[in-house]
Amino acid sequence: MKLGVIGYGSRIRDVLEELRGVDDRCFVGAIADVRHAEIRNNWHERGGDVPRFYKTTEQMLQKERLDGILIGTRCSLHTDIALRVLPTGLPLFLEKPVATSIEDLQRLKLAYERHPSPVLVSFPLRTSPMIRLVKEIIDSGKIGTVEHVQAVNNVTYGGVYFHNWYRDERETGGLFLQKATHDFDYINHLTGQKPVAVCAMVSKQVFKGDKPAGLKCADCAERESCEESTASSNNRNRTPKEWEYCCFAEDTGNEDSGSAIVKYESGMHVSYSQNFFVRRKAATRGARLVGYKGTLEFDFYTDTVKVYMHHTPRVDTYALDPDQAHFGGDVVLAQNFIEMMNGTGKPLSTLDSGLLSALMCLKARESAHTSTFQQIVW
Repeated sequence: MKLGVIGYGSRIRDVLEELRGVDDRCFVGAIADVRHAEIRNNWHERGGDVPRFYKTTEQMLQKERLDGILIGTRCSLHTDIALRVLPTGLPLFLEKPVATSIEDLQRLKLAYERHPSPVLVSFPLRTSPMIRLVKEIIDSGKIGTVEHVQAVNNVTYGGVYFHNWYRDERETGGLFLQKATHDFDYINHLTGQKPVAVCAMVSKQVFKGDKPAGLKCADCAERESCEESTASSNNRNRTPKEWEYCCFAEDTGNEDSGSAIVKYESGMHVSYSQNFFVRRKAATRGARLVGYKGTLEFDFYTDTVKVYMHHTPRVDTYALDPDQAHFGGDVVLAQNFIEMMNGTGKPLSTLDSGLLSALMCLKARESAHTSTFQQIVW
C-alpha cells in the first residue's frame, strides 16, 4: 500500500509507524513538504527506500498513483490541503483540527458534500479501548440514559503549546481546537446526542510575562533556574530545536486554561475544563457521565473505569492495559485506515464528526472572546 504524505511532521511519523506495525506492506512512496530537501537528507542518513519528494501537493497528486494520503501539515493548512485531496476520491487520513476558522470549516463542509471521499479524522480517543468499553457500558443501559457529563483535561505537557510553533494562535486557532476537539468528539460519541449551544471562558494566568519577544531558553540568564526552561540540565531530554522559545515572553500566545458548558438537544448539559500548567501526577483526562441509575467515571491516566450504582451498594471497577500510544487509539486508527485503503472498512471517525467537533471549539472560542452564548448551527 503506497502512501502519500503531505506535511511530514512528528505526528504523521508516529501514525506511519503504527501503519507499518499493523501491515508491513505500507510504505511511504511520496512526500510533499516545504522542507523536502531536509527530509530527504535525513532519510538518506537513516537508510531504506527513499520516497519521491515534491514541493507542492499538486505535483504529487498529478504524478503519483497512491493508495492513501495522510495530511500532517500545521493546523492552519489542514483545510486548504484537504480541499485539494478530496476530489481524488482517495482514502484520506486528516489530522485534527480539520479547520481553524469558521470560513475554512464552511469551505471544507461544502467540498465534502461535493466530493464525499473516505476520510478518517485523527481522533484516537474515540477509538481507544477505554472509550469503546465506556460506550459498551452506556449502551447496555446500566446507568440509564446520560443526563449530565463532567469532563476534565489537565495537561502535564502543556509547555509544548508555549515553547514552539504551537505558541502562535494563528497556527493553532487556540487550545479548544488543539485539545478539547478530542474530548468534545468522544463526548458526542458516548452520548449519541447533538450539541446545540455553548458558553465558554479562557484565562491566561501563568504563561505570560515581559521577557523580550523571540527570546530562546538557551539565551536566557535564567535558563538553569526556570522550571519551564528547555535548556536547563533538568530538561536535556527535550530537543531545543523544537522546544526553544521562552514561555514567559511578551509574544507567547494561547490561553493556559479554559472551560466550556455545552447544551445538548435533550436539554442535558456538559461541563468541560482544561488546564496547561499542571505537572507530574496532577495529570487527569476523563469524565463522569451521570444517569439516574448510576455514575460512570473514567480516567485515561489511571487506565480505570468505575461504575457507581445509585440504588444498590455496588461499585464495579474495570482495569485496562496501559502504555499504548494515545491510550491505544492510534493502532485502531491505523487498522481502520488500512481497511479503508483495502476497501473493506469505513472510517470509525468521520469527517462529519471532525467538522462538528471543530465547530464546537470555534463557537466556544467565540463565546470566550465575546462573553456570549453561541448557537452550534451551520
